[in-house]
Amino acid sequence: MDYKNAIRNAVTVVAIIGAIAVASVMTRAQDKAAPAKKPATTERTSGRDPFKKYEPVVKVKGSGSKLEPPTIQARIDRYRAQKAEAARAHVAPPKPTTALLLSEMQVTGIFRTPRGWAAMVEATPIKLSYVIYPGEMFFDGQLVAIEESRLVFRRDVVWTDGRRDKSVEIKPLRTPAPAEVMTSAKSPATAPATESEKPAVPEKQ
Repeated sequence: MDYKNAIRNAVTVVAIIGAIAVASVMTRAQDKAAPAKKPATTERTSGRDPFKKYEPVVKVKGSGSKLEPPTIQARIDRYRAQKAEAARAHVAPPKPTTALLLSEMQVTGIFRTPRGWAAMVEATPIKLSYVIYPGEMFFDGQLVAIEESRLVFRRDVVWTDGRRDKSVEIKPLRTPAPAEVMTSAKSPATAPATESEKPAVPEKQ
């Protein structure tokens, strides 16, 4: 009985040693095979020669030209279409000033209202006047601030290549003509009231 147990134990030990040897051989084979694939992967993923001097990418500025705005009639037609669409949707319509360029108006008056500073501007192409407040939008800009003797605008310039540049534009209060000075001197009380009633007419277009 002792002889048989000794043989069984010896066979078991030999089997264990053989399994350990096989596992170690397979592990070594995998370790040797893995490093061989790394250089190939590195070469494929690397986009720059490590021995070449680094050169930063220089972005070339667009060569587009300034995009010219539509004609005043085209802008008025667009405003009327937007106003009709707003009426159908039961929302507030856009202001008439959204059809005007900053270069198409003159500042004729600056005064205080319950809402704060306001300004009277005249649209030179159509000879109509409007009362505007800070935040008012124009076709190519926005009114940023109203000061005692000037208006501050943010002007947007659009280029044909899609770029948009922003700049600050100042419009001073227009100096009244001698005839206007004489008229205002004769009726100082009624002149401001008459001017404040002008903006109501263009809104009906």
